[in-house]
Amino acid sequence: MATEYDSPWKDVLETYFELFMAFFFPEAHAEIDWTQGYEFLDKELAQVVRDAELGRRRVDKLVRVTLRNGQVGLVLIHVEVQSQWEAEFNERMYIYNYRLFDRYHKPVASLAVLGDEQPHWRPDRYEYELLGCRAGLHFPVVKLLDYGADWPALEANDNPFANGRDGASQSPGNPE
Repeated sequence: MATEYDSPWKDVLETYFELFMAFFFPEAHAEIDWTQGYEFLDKELAQVVRDAELGRRRVDKLVRVTLRNGQVGLVLIHVEVQSQWEAEFNERMYIYNYRLFDRYHKPVASLAVLGDEQPHWRPDRYEYELLGCRAGLHFPVVKLLDYGADWPALEANDNPFANGRDGASQSPGNPE
């Protein structure tokens, strides 16, 4: 069942990545220089996941983008679409984040879209402390259930992530 849910998300993320970011993560979208294009790093991500030796894991897309401020250069954005509650979800987000950083020595923004039906499950961090040493990750999360509260606003929004209509006329696509 998870594979059936994940595959359409992967396809739509590749087709409408900029619109996805604009709808679900507008603050991050505003920081990206979309004129520079972006690159999906599926093979690189598969290597990081394989190296993690965490068993069967899914990560939807890893995308290299350029920021508007010019100070950072490249950022790797890790997008996780989670369709069911998972006890180790927070830890997995942390592990992928640090493994990607370790491999590429670039900042990694880990973003989560939660598609489960549990309104109170909202994992947004992983932290641990040992002997005064503290490590952790806080990540932005959107919950698909939250969008169902205002159907008229969704239907009026031109973004295909809001209304399910083809946004081809809206999507500038990847200029590369």
